[in-house]
Amino acid sequence: MEVKGKFDHFNINVLNLDKSIAFYNKALGLKEVRRKTADDGSFILVYLGDESTPFLLELTWLRDRMDPYELGDNESHLCFRAAGDYDAVRAYHRDMGCICFENTEMGLYFINDPDDYWIEILPA
Repeated sequence: MEVKGKFDHFNINVLNLDKSIAFYNKALGLKEVRRKTADDGSFILVYLGDESTPFLLELTWLRDRMDPYELGDNESHLCFRAAGDYDAVRAYHRDMGCICFENTEMGLYFINDPDDYWIEILPA
């Protein structure tokens, strides 16, 4: 049997949900699509979307988590294609102070979110 599927969402865990939502909205224009709060308040899931694809970024906040998450070597990452003027988007991210790595030879750069997850930014 061949199983076929399609991407739905990707999850990351965050320490400060409001700060992360604000970052993803400001840096990438992502908007909250829906949220689920545990009946006992132990977790909140917030799904963010780009309003043009069905793919979602799920932010998970855990009430009892106090320490930063261990991200290893940070080799896994999300990737976004910049809408519009790539140089203007890069300048915007530079002004935000969130660019953590640039590879001008390859024509790409990375930004990092409040929990230090890396997001690759490519031209459209």
